[in-house]
Amino acid sequence: MEQHTILPSTIAVDGPAGSGKSAVSFAVAQRLGYLFVDTGAFYRAVTFLALEQNVSFDDPAALAALARRVHFDMTPDLDNDGRQYTMLADNRDITPHIHSPAVDAYVSITAAAADVRAALLDTQRRVAARGRVIVAGRDIGTVVLPNADLKIYLDASLDKRAERRYAQRVAKGEPADLAAIRRGLAERDTLDTQRDVAPLLRASDAVYLDTTFLTLEQSIDAAMRIVLGWHTARRSG
Repeated sequence: MEQHTILPSTIAVDGPAGSGKSAVSFAVAQRLGYLFVDTGAFYRAVTFLALEQNVSFDDPAALAALARRVHFDMTPDLDNDGRQYTMLADNRDITPHIHSPAVDAYVSITAAAADVRAALLDTQRRVAARGRVIVAGRDIGTVVLPNADLKIYLDASLDKRAERRYAQRVAKGEPADLAAIRRGLAERDTLDTQRDVAPLLRASDAVYLDTTFLTLEQSIDAAMRIVLGWHTARRSG
């Protein structure tokens, strides 16, 4: 990367589940020396704590109270074990717990609760305000960081996203059923795009990147080209 290249300080990356947001954003962040912020991890953190503390998912007010009561933060991996980030809840590292099947089953409910999203918004913006960040989620360019320097919308077909999620679980030695994963992603798409609060949308000024026919490395390279070409594209209108 040339030293005179001017880079965006805040990069917002949106897209549906399984589109490659986390993997691509993390890789780009590593190449640039940026902090990768996965906002979905905050909703997963609330979900994990709700399960741990027996907070009812039928009670959005209780979920929101939990989100307000706990101090959440996200930092680079504190254990240096290759994780994409460390999620802290009142300074407790809960990263290993937030991607469990139980959390997967309930996180859409947590993320759809308007008061929970409102409770976490300032936290997410506080982390992003440090600058030199890539923030990934489903409402980053439209709600969390509407004034982000650069917005990218990553997409892929439902079938390809299901295949990727299936391969990830097989690689980890976890139980995996492709048809069930596809159904789950389809349901998640419906919930994310049709919820009343902060639905999944492509910001009007976001650069669209379809990764359906790209490998992970090709997707990363494509995203890097968008980032490195940001200043030139902005000057040219």
